[in-house]
Amino acid sequence: MYVPEMIARRCRGRRDLGMSTAEYAVGTVAAAAFAGLLFKIVTSSQVRGLLTAIITKALHLAG
Repeated sequence: MYVPEMIARRCRGRRDLGMSTAEYAVGTVAAAAFAGLLFKIVTSSQVRGLLTAIITKALHLAG
């Protein structure tokens, strides 16, 4: 069997199973941006007050 023919046959059977380096970079930047946004929301005074109120209410109900 001719070698280039074997290579072509192997390449035809292959599928794209993963991300390329550029896709990893875009995914990493998007994840970091989302984490930064989530951190900003959770540490805001409004959310902190809401979480404190929920925890206080739960402790009063339990005890």
